[in-house]
Amino acid sequence: MEVTISELMELFLQSPLVTWVKTFGPLGNGNEDKLSMYMDLVDGVFLNKIMLQIDPRPTNQRVNKHINNDVNLRVQNLTILVRNIKTYYQVCLLLSALIGAL
Repeated sequence: MEVTISELMELFLQSPLVTWVKTFGPLGNGNEDKLSMYMDLVDGVFLNKIMLQIDPRPTNQRVNKHINNDVNLRVQNLTILVRNIKTYYQVCLLLSALIGAL
């Protein structure tokens, strides 16, 4: 049995990761439109907002809020997200090492 794209998207949107992401606010246009919710995740804007809640230290990188289905802008937003996650993780490791040294 072959799985369709819409079935895969439905499975992804029911995953624990997406359930957790939804605790930070509604995805999409608020009416549970699956494609709109999915696009909010893949453009990187919503995920960068979540990262700012986790680590509110300002960065000098601006997230592109108006993607208009531009793959380059989407990749740029996701690159910013990965960089911010990496920095946050490194800071947490450093703090953990410093506390452990006390």
